[in-house]
Amino acid sequence: MDRHERLNTLLEMVGQRARIDVEETAKELRVSPATIRRDLDHLAGRQLLTRTRGGAVAGNVAYDLPLRHKAASHSAEKQRIGEAAAKLVRRGMVVGLNGGTTATEVSRAIATRPEFNNTDSAPALTVVTNALNVAHELTVRQSIKIVTTGGVARTRSFELTGPLAELILHEVSLDLAFLGVDAVDPLRGLYAHHEAEASVNRLLASRARQVVVVADSSKLGAYAFARISATMDVHTLVTDTAANESLVQAFEMEGVEVIQA
Repeated sequence: MDRHERLNTLLEMVGQRARIDVEETAKELRVSPATIRRDLDHLAGRQLLTRTRGGAVAGNVAYDLPLRHKAASHSAEKQRIGEAAAKLVRRGMVVGLNGGTTATEVSRAIATRPEFNNTDSAPALTVVTNALNVAHELTVRQSIKIVTTGGVARTRSFELTGPLAELILHEVSLDLAFLGVDAVDPLRGLYAHHEAEASVNRLLASRARQVVVVADSSKLGAYAFARISATMDVHTLVTDTAANESLVQAFEMEGVEVIQA
């Protein structure tokens, strides 16, 4: 485990357990206590947790980590999910994408598909997004038309939220909407950590003929603060092969097609 992976692991541990101990964590991660102390000091300096005597506790941002600190978590699974989801896109479609690491992998997979990288004058694909990082990565693709919403940028997710974002979305229609979520459950539905993101994501889904949720297996059956929509609003779930079989079956019983990558 390199330092970047270790920092992400520490953030996840603090977020899940609320409090961690240096000595116990060092044994769990098989590194020295001095290494854990340095890592915790580094994260505390970035205000991602609060140092205590002998350990650390969750700070006021631990439940909603900045996007750049989520990137290494389940990265291989998210890349496979992105590639599988991108296969659902057809030339000429209008596609919606929200923010988050898994949705970003979908945008990267779309961008590398040969059929969306021609030199014709007409766009091969139109992408509507409220995510600044997704727009930034796709803008260099001349054959992909990028439409961004307005709104207030959230520093943790790079997503634009608020009335200005919703104003644009009310004026468009989408063939496909890819939603990255913080939690998805067959009975409870789709959730995000932040209510403003949930509101924009709900509208994004409502403007699409088909809604595709992209979520690694750690998000299935999980909990988050703000509800996006019901499971019945989802057509397809793209997840990884580590997904719990009973959860997969529960989604299928709710009418959701499940693709495991």
